[in-house]
Amino acid sequence: MLAKLMKILPVLALAACTADAAVVPLPDPAADAPLAKGKATETAVLAGGCFWGVEGVYEHVKGVTNVVSGYAGGTVQNPTYDQVSSGSTGHAEAVRITYDPSVISYGQILKIFFSVVHDPTQLNRQGPDVGTQYRSAIYYANDEQKRIAQAYVAQLQAAKTFPRPMATELAPLKTFYMAEAYHQDFMARNPSYPYIVVHDKPKVEALQKQFPERYVKR
Repeated sequence: MLAKLMKILPVLALAACTADAAVVPLPDPAADAPLAKGKATETAVLAGGCFWGVEGVYEHVKGVTNVVSGYAGGTVQNPTYDQVSSGSTGHAEAVRITYDPSVISYGQILKIFFSVVHDPTQLNRQGPDVGTQYRSAIYYANDEQKRIAQAYVAQLQAAKTFPRPMATELAPLKTFYMAEAYHQDFMARNPSYPYIVVHDKPKVEALQKQFPERYVKR
């Protein structure tokens, strides 16, 4: 936590690390799963820089029932935050999003991810946070998620939606490890923390502005 605070002190003039990626609204995914009434909840695992902000955004999305910060994509079992932060485990800071597929689709989860959560053109970093642990990644749990994610990334790239090439990694989800308790609900519990104010609150504000029909106040 202290390391994150120290990183932002020289860059407080930067409003946020994300919103510059999506200057105009993104198109809906051409390939998506239909809303499924009566279906059990589903999960999505995404990585887009510091998990505090990613978690904070999805906690305000209608249809999302739970968000957990953690680690995915690495090789070490039960990694700690310090280990992941060293960049030696191969993990990315990620979130596991549990959602109601009768309210929001996997494709719409991804649309929010690319619109307001992070800048998918930044390679192995987001804003002041540098390293492979801050990479942009989608960890798909099944063939349907893989199909939708691959199609949407290809759709956005073909349309040249962003000013630079997308750097988002698509990989199968192997194991998701829950992060330490003090990372959970960090934005909600620490709304005045400097890193949150500078880098993460603007993401929630962008969600409310760009997706008013999907925003819920918690």
